[in-house]
Amino acid sequence: MQTELPAGYLATSEGRRADGILRSCVHCGFCNATCPTYELLGDELDGPRGRIYLIKEMLETQQADALTRRHLDRCLTCRACETTCPSGVRYGELLEIGREFLEAELPRPAAARWQRRWLLAVVPHPARFRRWLRLGRLFRPLLPGRLKRQLPPLPRRRPGAARSTDEAGSRRVLVLEGCVQSATTPDVNRALTALLASRGVETVVSPAEVCCGSLALHLGVGAEARATMAANVAAIDAELDGVEAVISTASGCGVTVKDYGRLLAAGPGADAARRVAERTMDAAEYLTGLDAPWQRREPYRRVAWQAPCTLQHGQRCAGLVGTLLRDAGYELVPVADPHLCCGSAGTYSLLQPALAEQLRERKLRTLERHRPDVIATANVGCQHHLAAAAGVPVVHWLELLQ
Repeated sequence: MQTELPAGYLATSEGRRADGILRSCVHCGFCNATCPTYELLGDELDGPRGRIYLIKEMLETQQADALTRRHLDRCLTCRACETTCPSGVRYGELLEIGREFLEAELPRPAAARWQRRWLLAVVPHPARFRRWLRLGRLFRPLLPGRLKRQLPPLPRRRPGAARSTDEAGSRRVLVLEGCVQSATTPDVNRALTALLASRGVETVVSPAEVCCGSLALHLGVGAEARATMAANVAAIDAELDGVEAVISTASGCGVTVKDYGRLLAAGPGADAARRVAERTMDAAEYLTGLDAPWQRREPYRRVAWQAPCTLQHGQRCAGLVGTLLRDAGYELVPVADPHLCCGSAGTYSLLQPALAEQLRERKLRTLERHRPDVIATANVGCQHHLAAAAGVPVVHWLELLQ
């Protein structure tokens, strides 16, 4: 693709990155074939190729408009297009640049600004999020139907740090606690802790861990995202001595932490960011490397596995979970179009609820078609989004192993 970005913009690191990504696109359109929003809406501008053209025009003219914002807002950031693209176009990175440019150049209406600021002020902070969650549960009967369905459940037990047991051996790993997951499904990390302790691996946490920064990144607030990431890097890097890996159990967090080396390459903590990124693994990667036997938990037998986009398209390791579940004795039922997003996509289900519900309905039809006992996933957002409308339990896959 030919580009004509202004010389002044090309002199910036964002301009050079954007120019390189744009020039790698060959207009083939293969990406549209696997784009959930293009399949749903049938609009070229709601597919990756159309959005690339919109970003190109915006950066060339240095002018942002409401049309570009509307179609970029509708993007799930699922990155299925990257898995499909024969030219290796780094669409997700280009989208980050485009969204950050839009947020800086085109102020949103007051209500939209308030909604996004509320999300950034509450969701990345577990204590605040739990308070709002309790408040939402208290007034749940008064909430509109759509908001009522989006409200995550209260955790079964009081959240607590993932700690080792007396059975732990000489091996140690650091487990990321996350924001929403630590507030709503703390049993996921407890399940991992028990699995590892019974196999001689001690789990520890970083007491200074903060949000991974993905929320601010996807909302186009780049400076805030990088500041949050830098704080998280400092917290995790301080704990790296003596641990063999940093493990993420929420794939949405893991895909961002694994990318810290690129996202913070220009900052003073670039070396630490690279160390943290290189040491980070999804729980499935680490458990696969243990080469240990796993057992099935009753009462489930037939599992519909939903690989979150952040695991299959971002981290590129979706097949590992299926193997672990089969090895434990589960029957994995067929699921059509496993590459398509469920519609959760972080805050997407809140900011684009109509599209998110249509995508969820389609995903649940494929997941429940062969009557599974349970749906398993690897990300807290997908888990809550699907559970709000599923006819069977939706759990994190780690809770199915023993």
